[in-house]
Amino acid sequence: MGGDERFGEFVLVRRHEGGHVAELVMDRPAAMNAVSSEMARSLAGACAALAADRDVRAVVLTSTHERAFCVGADLKERNSFTDADLLRQRPVSRGAYSGVLELPVPAVAAVHGYALGGGFELALSCDVIVADGTAVVGLPEVSVGVIPGGGGTQLLPRRVGAARAAELIFTARRVAAPEARALGLIDVLAEDGRDREEALELAARIAANSPVGLRAAKRALRLGHGLDMKTGLEVEDAAWRAVAFSGDRVEGVAAFAEKRKPDWPGE
Repeated sequence: MGGDERFGEFVLVRRHEGGHVAELVMDRPAAMNAVSSEMARSLAGACAALAADRDVRAVVLTSTHERAFCVGADLKERNSFTDADLLRQRPVSRGAYSGVLELPVPAVAAVHGYALGGGFELALSCDVIVADGTAVVGLPEVSVGVIPGGGGTQLLPRRVGAARAAELIFTARRVAAPEARALGLIDVLAEDGRDREEALELAARIAANSPVGLRAAKRALRLGHGLDMKTGLEVEDAAWRAVAFSGDRVEGVAAFAEKRKPDWPGE
């Protein structure tokens, strides 16, 4: 998979760093990237393609809208649904969020403007969130009679603790960038207008490392989270064994000894 590739009307994958960094672009500006059924299918399809591409070492999730990352579910579409429609659409919607969450390589969200509801859940599904000073984040679902359904009730407490997550979800309040950084809702606070650039720079630094190591490290981080220490260390050991006898390990040690840049075989 090379060059720019469009998935449906609203999602674009753009390559950087020789194809090792993939920019997953939400491109539905007319609706502030509200996640319709079509957009959800496109996000899931793009994530499946990226997960299968061994050249990809890092993914950056971005938006083409000047004032929004993503405002969440397409409520105008939802308003037209019958109960049966809503039930049928649920797996489609979940596929978008799980697609981002289950990317096997490090994922970085580049957030500016509104990242609300499902939009913030897409960011939370990434490993690192870079945001600029215009960012406004939150999970306001209870204010419209539902709950965060794209992973928010599980991902947010893993970031900020159970009590803080409860306060944010129960009040449905929006949080501006400075407070969001202080609370740990975002990880890097960039200068205004530089969220995408900083996220891509971070992804490039990540992608310079072993692709085998990156995938194994992410797997250990994700699978080990929440386990008791003994079990978590067994998860880590299994991931170590997967990389210890790899071509990347051989090349990494050789490059270090020879004081040169590694040429990762990726296996």
